[in-house]
Amino acid sequence: MTNTTDNLSSMKLAELQALASQMGVKGTSRMRKGDLAETIRAKRGGASGSQPTTEKRPAQQGGPAVAEAPAVEQASSAAPVAAASTGTPTVRTDAQAESGQRRRRATRPTGSSVDTGTDRSGGSASGESGADREARLAELADAVAAPRERGQRQRGERQPNQGAGQGGQSSPTATKGSDQGADADDRGQHDRQRPGDPQDRNGSRRRRGRDRGRDRKRNRGGQGGGRGGNAPDLGPEEVEVRDDDVLIPVAGILDILDNYAFVRTSGYLPGPKDVYVSLNQVRKSGLRRGDAVVGAIRQPREGEEPPSGGTQTGKNVRSKFAALVRLDSVNGMTPDEARQRPEFTKLTPLYPQDRLRLENPEATRLTPRVIDIVAPIGKGQRGLIVSPPKAGKTIIMQQIANAITANNPEVHLMVVLVDERPEEVTDMERTVKGEVIASTFDRPASDHTIVAELAIERAKRLVELGQDVVVLLDSITRLSRAYNLAAPASGRILSGGVDAAALYPPKKFFGAARNIEEGGSLTILGSALVETGSKMDEVIFEEFKGTGNMELRLSRNLADKRIFPAVDVNGSGTRREEILLSKDELGIVYKLRRVMGALDQQQAIELLLGQLRKTKTNVEFLLHVQKTTPAGLSHDDPGETV
Repeated sequence: MTNTTDNLSSMKLAELQALASQMGVKGTSRMRKGDLAETIRAKRGGASGSQPTTEKRPAQQGGPAVAEAPAVEQASSAAPVAAASTGTPTVRTDAQAESGQRRRRATRPTGSSVDTGTDRSGGSASGESGADREARLAELADAVAAPRERGQRQRGERQPNQGAGQGGQSSPTATKGSDQGADADDRGQHDRQRPGDPQDRNGSRRRRGRDRGRDRKRNRGGQGGGRGGNAPDLGPEEVEVRDDDVLIPVAGILDILDNYAFVRTSGYLPGPKDVYVSLNQVRKSGLRRGDAVVGAIRQPREGEEPPSGGTQTGKNVRSKFAALVRLDSVNGMTPDEARQRPEFTKLTPLYPQDRLRLENPEATRLTPRVIDIVAPIGKGQRGLIVSPPKAGKTIIMQQIANAITANNPEVHLMVVLVDERPEEVTDMERTVKGEVIASTFDRPASDHTIVAELAIERAKRLVELGQDVVVLLDSITRLSRAYNLAAPASGRILSGGVDAAALYPPKKFFGAARNIEEGGSLTILGSALVETGSKMDEVIFEEFKGTGNMELRLSRNLADKRIFPAVDVNGSGTRREEILLSKDELGIVYKLRRVMGALDQQQAIELLLGQLRKTKTNVEFLLHVQKTTPAGLSHDDPGETV
């Protein structure tokens, strides 16, 4: 009996309610734990006192005894008698009235189920002796206390790995009972229990729910996810691939953003078929922006909704696009080889040393021959084509592109058109044998910046592999305007309304041109607009004026007179041209420069074009100049500073 009484004090409220229902006590759903325990003790004492002492029957002979369900008032009235006989303190009989005035506890569903069980068991036999009843109650108390102790041990082991699997989930009744019992043990059974306790328990339950939600997110993609689960750690953004999954090959240019990356499968602009790449995959594989990536995605399983695409900003970006599940190659190399690439910023830049000759025997235009004489281009050149509107800069860039592809097929040519007319894009795609990357003027300024940045990053990745790349940009002025609109304001405004921070990205683009000592080169020829009547264009040109090492100036006056190419001979030139030209050729060019320097703009270009038409090649033209021009300097003087 003493063991049973001790078990009652250590049992939880839900367990006491279940025990009371077996004894036939009603109305236990609103009782406190202490009142319920005293009622059970009183019920035991009353049952044992009412039976004669001579009646003893073995507990094994009877079936499962179920006590008759008397009224709660009878059980409470028998409590003083039991207290007098056992020495326990007297329990107040108005516990129901006091508990009825308080807020309903969170265990009301448990109480209702206990009442139902009591009604069902009310018709069982009542001829059981007191000894049998005591033995039965002791067995019930031990049976209820054993799972509770075992549950406490399991809960202590499982608490660091809460929510690991379905086997660790408990029923709502047991959860509520354990919560109430823990609160009663911590704060006291009578005095410190408050009506706000259900809210505290609900709050702790909500916190545990949030923890389980975070665990599920942390282990997304695995099975049986949880802190203590046995699922493989795929990382926060990786996708699990099963053996029966169908993989679809994909390829494109990698674009790395702030929190994630995409493989642009439809060009350099964002599209609905782009492939999502997590930053964990980027770091693990050593990927860089502008890499040509070949991999595979998982085909949606049966019943799964295919990726819908959409905006590539904000929340739930991962669910809108298919994810890259396998990486096959990076720029034609294996991922292990790609990690050993040198970084573009650590390569040593030099002056251009290898010449890009534009003269083509098959070409009928004189523009490439004029550029070879007045402003020679080398591999790694950073050149500006300074042009007013309607001076023929687009035609000149087309001829430069065709000449480069004809004379230097090993060079990778990229033509970047920013804020240009759609018909010019079509014309460039049909006339140039190279990669044309365009963002027309009817697109937002952010698209202009995305195209330019991804194109130059792609060029850098090719240079890291030792290739020679030529980028023709039309135009730097419009790209700077786009950055002035798309970039966040810095608060410092230059004259013409140009934000001070808006000029850094285009200067970074233009400054990437260089000749690499370790091999490879990046040549950038960009057009800059002048004489547009805009103060902004003047400020932009002044910022880029001293950054290039080659300048080809076009004249609006010559274009108005329909003199093409409208090249300002005296205003065009290349820095350190003595590195690109041979010593004999340099001496003849200096003689020609002295002759044309004494003429005005129109006379100089007319003289040059007239002599070029009489000869088939530039070598023949220079030999003719050497014969007809008096020698002013010795052969040792050209290119040397006095």
